[in-house]
Amino acid sequence: MTSSTTNTATSVTLDNGLAITHIQTNSPIAWCSVAVNAGSRDDPDNLLGLAHFVEHTIFKGTTHRRARHITNRIETVGGELNAFTTKEYTNIYTTIPAQHLSRAIQLLADLIQNSVFPSHELDRERDVILEEVAAYQDSPAEAIYDDVEDILFANSQLGHNILGTTQHIKRISTSDCLNYLHRYYTPNNMVLTIAAPQSAKRVINIARRQFSQLHSANSPIRREKPSVTPPQRITHNLNHLHQAHTIIAIRLPDMFNPLRHALSLLNNILGGPSMNSLLNAQLREKHGYVYNVDASLSLLSDCGMMQIYFGCDPTDTNPSLKIIDRITQKLATQPLTPRQLQAAKQQYCGQLLLAADSTEWIVNATARAMLYYKQPPSIHDTIRQINSLTPEHILQAAQLCTLDKATILTYQ
Repeated sequence: MTSSTTNTATSVTLDNGLAITHIQTNSPIAWCSVAVNAGSRDDPDNLLGLAHFVEHTIFKGTTHRRARHITNRIETVGGELNAFTTKEYTNIYTTIPAQHLSRAIQLLADLIQNSVFPSHELDRERDVILEEVAAYQDSPAEAIYDDVEDILFANSQLGHNILGTTQHIKRISTSDCLNYLHRYYTPNNMVLTIAAPQSAKRVINIARRQFSQLHSANSPIRREKPSVTPPQRITHNLNHLHQAHTIIAIRLPDMFNPLRHALSLLNNILGGPSMNSLLNAQLREKHGYVYNVDASLSLLSDCGMMQIYFGCDPTDTNPSLKIIDRITQKLATQPLTPRQLQAAKQQYCGQLLLAADSTEWIVNATARAMLYYKQPPSIHDTIRQINSLTPEHILQAAQLCTLDKATILTYQ
């Protein structure tokens, strides 16, 4: 077993390869998270949606507990048990009064090691997931994100919807779920993150007792970097829509690229959550073209993307695109002034500090950092790196994000 301590986070790696990070808090609430380095891009070609399906059904019974006993184990003391799936990882977590932390750790270990996926429970949950798929498809403002990713990452496992397809979901079986669990839910492919007021020594000892018998599979994870697709402009006339939905998707480097912090700051300048973002100020406040507009950045292990979404009257789609083109071209050709850059840094760093005041954010950020960077995150180090950015860094990042490099999809 190896260990290290950074600020309030203590990280330990068990002999079986499981990384455990304890975050010291003074809260009466404990958070416990198991993050697995497997997501929708790891779905088999003939079972799209399997990662998400396993995330839903891992709560449906173990060799020790039935489904109702699993939920009651947490909820009877006021806690919550939940999970989510992304393109690259899955997170199963609990929040619970801190005095009951040991039962949360014990339950997560039981789910990871002993889930049985009973067929009658799978059939019941399958209907729930199919309803989720139908509801998603009925919302063009949400479905357009997946559709543009299908284009941007064509012929790769990153392209398909995390929820999967109706055809594939209907055929997922108990054995499919068990095979997936045994392949990916292994100690060298997971991290356990716990935020609690108990000492690191006590928490890690509890976790060691529950997880030390878990063993790794022999089959390595295989992922292929998606090939780069040419920019496209596609419009689908859906007739029944009262509002046009447009998304601009731009292929970017991965999360390890030296420009990752510049891209994060640029994304915030363009379409961050504040009303003074460039896109919101121009498209909504000045011209009144859009009801909402935002930019999002997703940097994955081997590639990334920026997405700019806006919804407007169909007649305002092209004028809005011209404004976005003008804004992005200006950022790519004219360096920010020192005053502009300092204002952008101050705003973004302030937002990061506010986010880091949330235990949920800290736990999720720590889990992701441990999966990919093998060390706990430091908000102060991130802020230091943001503050070290120069106008040239932002210029370089912006040159990757012009509309001539983008795939643009519109529903109208």
